[in-house]
Amino acid sequence: MTGPLALLDSASLYFRSFYALPDSMTAPDGTPVNAVRGFTDTIARILTDRRPSRLVACLDADWRPKFRTDLLPSYKAHRVAEPGDGGADVEEVPDTLTPQVPVILEVLEAFGFAVAEAEGYEADDVIGALATREKDAPVEVITGDRDLFQLVREEPTPTSVVYVGKGWAKAEVLGQREIAEKYGVPAEHAGPAYADMAALRGDPSDGLPGVAGIGEKTAAKLITQFGSLEELVAAASAGDSRVPLKTRLRLSDAADYLAVAPAVVRVAVDAPVVQSGPDAVPTAPADPDRVAELAERWNLGRSVERLLAALPGA
Repeated sequence: MTGPLALLDSASLYFRSFYALPDSMTAPDGTPVNAVRGFTDTIARILTDRRPSRLVACLDADWRPKFRTDLLPSYKAHRVAEPGDGGADVEEVPDTLTPQVPVILEVLEAFGFAVAEAEGYEADDVIGALATREKDAPVEVITGDRDLFQLVREEPTPTSVVYVGKGWAKAEVLGQREIAEKYGVPAEHAGPAYADMAALRGDPSDGLPGVAGIGEKTAAKLITQFGSLEELVAAASAGDSRVPLKTRLRLSDAADYLAVAPAVVRVAVDAPVVQSGPDAVPTAPADPDRVAELAERWNLGRSVERLLAALPGA
């Protein structure tokens, strides 16, 4: 039986590995490698537990895209370490994580895993584009970020999220039914409804102010009742009696935000994705000598051994 296409929200996974494992895990030269080892172990767990036939590690070419900040300047603004000089802003990243990212990319390349990105877009957009265009296999999005719940669907290709926000041991596999039950949105279009609910509720971690006075439960109820954020706003603007007066006033006060929020929150499924190569899970490392060299240079021993053992040809 053909396994799913696994789409990895790479930054989400290596950030979580970095914070989950001690920085006492170091290379012989003293460089911390906790994120590298944790990320490598995560891929091994994905291959062992989820058994995908294909896998793509999706990357942020721009973690704070201009098309989003032009619409909503507060988008991720609190994470900016320093403004870009005519280019992309620099994200505030722990000093000991930054040098580990190139090593992670080297490990992926040496093993032969596909990576993908899109200039001017986030990994979320890359994942959304690849999931939307997939026609042959079920899709599993591996992430610790709830933003990607908006991608769940049944047709034309089943897409679910393997949510690892509480660690791999407590991973949750969430499809339309699970998102509907968890957040009180309609199951038949749980993904888009989740995105609309998130825009209405807001998310301080992404710099999304939301609508003051409307929390998650009220947001879900309103989106379920009216079908979409656009329909809710139209009903409120028309004085629809189904929208309580207090809610109408709150929506009116947030009109400028609501005009741009959907375009900021929804993933750009038309992102121009560039992929490094075929996405079939390798049965053996593409470059065994380089894998061995990286394992020795960065003290990745057991993590690399576990990933080698998890390959379908092992």
